Amino acid sequence: MTRSPRRTPAALLLRAAVLAAAASAVGGCAAPGGLGPAEPAPALSAQPRPEALWPAWPGTSSRVPGAGVATHVPAPAPLPDGPEVGPGGLVAVNAPDVVRADKRMRPFLSKGTIEAPGRAGMRPVVHADLTGDGKEELVVAADTESGRTALSVYTARGKRIVPILFTLGRRLVAETLGPDLLIRTAADDNSEQAVRYRWDGERMKVVSDERRFDKSPRGTGDEPSAGTGRGPR
Repeated sequence: MTRSPRRTPAALLLRAAVLAAAASAVGGCAAPGGLGPAEPAPALSAQPRPEALWPAWPGTSSRVPGAGVATHVPAPAPLPDGPEVGPGGLVAVNAPDVVRADKRMRPFLSKGTIEAPGRAGMRPVVHADLTGDGKEELVVAADTESGRTALSVYTARGKRIVPILFTLGRRLVAETLGPDLLIRTAADDNSEQAVRYRWDGERMKVVSDERRFDKSPRGTGDEPSAGTGRGPR
């Protein structure tokens, strides 16, 4: 039978002192949050910022992490040979002169103008306030023999004319949605793409891009028959 060692009074006092010190350190003296009464709070650490490894090589790093790369795209430049904008704004400007000054839209002028779908040519000119400044922008579109449509939007910057959007698509439909411009185009895979543009102070910027697929089978009688009185959609 093993007997416990006999503890002397001095040993008992030493053991009691050690236990009391441990209990005080664990639970009794700490303030809420884990800091003692006289313990200073740690300093706030600054968020890291990009630092170039090769400062001599100029780069395009954003000022803060996660900043959009679109900030590095140059602002649209005015048309070099475009007509001047007078007091009447873009509504009073001759639209063919604007198209003629735009190298992306100029080739479509050769087909003339059209008043209804069915052949190639420039659609009727449309004006709409897409920048929210109370002044209407110029919107032009041209249909081609292949079924594609080119669309451009122009705004006025002082007396200069600035192209702020150019897009191209098949069976293009343009709609305003509040201050935004909604462009819907069709694809050969029986899908429709809907792109929503919004003025960001420099250009019409994409804020949403959705692709939808038509699940209804072809030739099932869902299409309206002739003589229903429904116009083009």
